[in-house]
Parts: sequence; structure tokens; C-alpha cells
Amino acid sequence: MLASAVRVPDHGKRVPFRFLTIEGEARHALGERVAARGIEVFPDAGEAAVEKDRGRYSSAPLIVTVIARLGPDEKIPEFERVLTVGSVCFALLQAAQAFGFGAVWLTGWPAYDEQVARWLGVQADERIAGFIHIGTPKLDAPERERPDPLELTQAWSPA
Repeated sequence: MLASAVRVPDHGKRVPFRFLTIEGEARHALGERVAARGIEVFPDAGEAAVEKDRGRYSSAPLIVTVIARLGPDEKIPEFERVLTVGSVCFALLQAAQAFGFGAVWLTGWPAYDEQVARWLGVQADERIAGFIHIGTPKLDAPERERPDPLELTQAWSPA
């Protein structure tokens, strides 16, 4: 799956990403830390929110954290490198599903919290692009409403 995920457009071959796996007891330990951190960040959060954070990483047996490496680059704009990282997340999601696994790409507030980033070893010039939860599907995911591509498409012509 990771071999499929790295086969993405990457202008300048910068490889602006890396992976961090979270599995086994580490998932539960991270959930406990995130729940405690959530109480600090959101002191008015109810018990349901704290429990959601506690179980946030426990549903799937494997979470692949995709980390964007966005240090300075004189030739390749950051935006292009971010597009590469997003492509990695999507390619990993598609690869997991192609192998018959259930997979979902999530972020949530922990992906943007500096303390959570430190726990995961995310450096100052890095960002969490997503937590890809991979496991056996418990049910068929309901199809959500999608936009009509024709409504989003227009043809350009020179004036």
C-alpha cells in the first residue's frame, strides 16, 4: 500500500512527505493523551467529546499518519509540495480500499495541535496531513451526496 502511495506527482522529486504508523497499544496510549490534551484545550468540552477523543485512534488496527515536509525550497513552491502530500493521502486511501480494507482519511483538531505534533515527532517545518485509518470494514460506508461535475465545469476560450 505504501508503495502505491508514493507513486504520485512530485515536481522536482522532493519527496515532501513521510509516514508514521500507529498501531497496537500505541493507538490507545495516543487516545488517552489526546483526551487529556482535549480537556486542556477545550475545558468546557463534555464527557462525550472527551470519550470521542479517547477512542479516536482505537477503531482501526493501523493508522498511517502522513506528514508533510515543508521546509524551504528555492525551486518548488510549497503549494505544489502540499498537492503532492494530498495525493499521497488519497493514493494510500485508494490502495487500502483496493486491497479490500476499509480506510478513511481523517484529521480533526489533533492534527493541528502543537503538543500532539511534538508527541508524534513532527518537526517545526512539518505538518500532519492526515491520519489514514486502515482496517476491516464493519459496514458499507454510505455514499454521500457529490456535486454535479457539469455544474463545476466551464470551457475557456480566448476573448
